[in-house]
Amino acid sequence: MQHALLGCLLASVGCGIIGTYVVVKRIGFMAGGIAHSVLAGMGIAYFMGASPLAGAMISALISGVLIGWINLRWRQHEDILIAAFWSVGMAIGVIFISRTEGYNIDLMSYLFGNILLITTRDLYLMLILDSVILVLVLLFYRQFLATAFDEEFSRLRGINVEFYYILLLCMVALTVVLLIQVVGLILVLALLILPAASAAQFVSSIKRMMLLSAIFSVVITTTGLIISYEPDLPSGSTIIILAGVFYILSIITQGMIRKLRKN
Repeated sequence: MQHALLGCLLASVGCGIIGTYVVVKRIGFMAGGIAHSVLAGMGIAYFMGASPLAGAMISALISGVLIGWINLRWRQHEDILIAAFWSVGMAIGVIFISRTEGYNIDLMSYLFGNILLITTRDLYLMLILDSVILVLVLLFYRQFLATAFDEEFSRLRGINVEFYYILLLCMVALTVVLLIQVVGLILVLALLILPAASAAQFVSSIKRMMLLSAIFSVVITTTGLIISYEPDLPSGSTIIILAGVFYILSIITQGMIRKLRKN
């Protein structure tokens, strides 16, 4: 349980930071393509006897680069190509998993999430991924901000928009691997987007949105874990349902605040 709570805290850092960029940049569909194509890397790694998380990280980074490149080169066919990437990646993963002898419950936890199975090694990996994300954001905060809000103006200022856009997608890929430990790759997109979307109801500053999103993520993941523990409910599914309820309540709360201000 202590490992699970630490996992919630570590996952919330990456979720709050990168989820904010995903919501502001409106790249949820691309983040979903990255998340679901990760199964290919996990399936291949499992088939070869390697760590599924290592396969997930390699697959996620490759997917981030390819999806970013596809979006930059063939924007008019973006939805079709990413949907194909999404489904083909999952299909490859299923094929390799089906050809692997035996049945591994740990692999199913990567698909649907089981935070109670997090090990000390997993926590160290999550800490490393958080550190990489934080360092990149601190180094290139202004570039990411300019790229997220005004690509044309950024180009005029001499910023390499294409490079920072693909780098941002690679950071999304790292966050996907980070969140797989908590809710599984099937549900990872919801946890990546909903806390940030909830935070967007109350703040407009990117920095404040990141901080509030991270706080919301901590509240959602830890509360979902506590709720699911005693009745032995699937922790990942419980966390996502709570995230959905949290988002709806944030919309209602913001609507009430606006009415009060008008009155």
